[in-house]
Amino acid sequence: MRSLLVLLFICCSYSMEAQSVTSKKSSSYKLHYKAILVDTHNDVLTSLTLAGKDISHRLTSGHSDLDRWKEGGVDVQFFSIWTDKTPRRKEGFYHDAIEEIDSLKSLVRRNPDRMVLATNYSQVIKGVHQQKLVCLIGVEGGHMIENDMSKLESLAALGMRYMTLTWNNSTPWASSAMDETAPSFEGGKGELRKGLTDFGKQIVKRMNELGVIVDLSHTGEQTFYDAIATSAKPVLLSHSSVWNICPVFRNVKDDQIKAVAKNGGVICINFYSGFISKEYDQRSTYLNGPGKKLIQDSLFTILKDSANMKTSWQQYYDGEMNKVRPSLAQLVDHIDYIVKLVGDDYVGIGSDYDGVGSVPVGLEDVTTYPKITEELVHRGYTKRSIRKILGGNVLRVMKANFK
Repeated sequence: MRSLLVLLFICCSYSMEAQSVTSKKSSSYKLHYKAILVDTHNDVLTSLTLAGKDISHRLTSGHSDLDRWKEGGVDVQFFSIWTDKTPRRKEGFYHDAIEEIDSLKSLVRRNPDRMVLATNYSQVIKGVHQQKLVCLIGVEGGHMIENDMSKLESLAALGMRYMTLTWNNSTPWASSAMDETAPSFEGGKGELRKGLTDFGKQIVKRMNELGVIVDLSHTGEQTFYDAIATSAKPVLLSHSSVWNICPVFRNVKDDQIKAVAKNGGVICINFYSGFISKEYDQRSTYLNGPGKKLIQDSLFTILKDSANMKTSWQQYYDGEMNKVRPSLAQLVDHIDYIVKLVGDDYVGIGSDYDGVGSVPVGLEDVTTYPKITEELVHRGYTKRSIRKILGGNVLRVMKANFK
């Protein structure tokens, strides 16, 4: 009889624990879908749309499409307008930007019942209430205005609502994080210097006037501080993570986080594995550096065939990198860090989906956002804090920049 009672007690305990876990998950999902979720950076236009993929329907490739955004509870999406250091079109960077903006507008026209393009805050809120995916335009890289203030104004008129001052490449008026951290930058880049020039400061001021958010992801530290001192409105870091957790050139340090909080801006966490996990970054650096030749030479010695060696190398590389992919919890650690340092008003979501080659385990595509909410609930975040992190903080910055 005693054994039976003990067994019943254990079974009841397990049942109650399971019910508690299920209840928490259910409540976190309800919270997630009731909150307004804003993602400040997605590269689907470059990676899929320009490649001829129709994201109106569920795809088996990439991270994003309309069906999956709906499933993930995404309400507002900034679409990145990006081109590399060399333009795609012979006409130049500006025309590349126009091409991508046109591709987004065409997508919206084909799906008027599911999407809406917003250029002001009231349109954002209206679109959310209509249960459509609210689309906004973010231009990633000041090189796309080609050092021409009139092109900045033209892109703003076409709907651009943030501009990242630099991508990895510097402009003549602003230095990037990649260049500022390069050992040869000073004296090796001709007329370029760290930070914003006078023309760069004029661009920031004009962006304020035009209602275009100043985005400081990708910028070097000196450019960051020059811009934040120049901007009269809250800034955004559309896809950056925490340097003290993962010390790579693209992440932001404590003093930068504090400066953003003082400015009233928001840092939106990037999902790229190499910006989340120090171990992932270190392994990637080794395998793409000294380890690559060493291992490929060993494989060639064994296989005696360059084609087989390349296939085996890719399999080895993928396997090794998969071993060190960060967890969802490690990504939320970056959110936690900012909240503990400056409060819950200054952090958001900037996934970089369809612009990165690796994301944390459990965050394989845009359907997985509810897991972030679940993890925040698990860590004891209040509903109010979670609503801020998922989108409320970015909405505040939008409202301050473009009413």
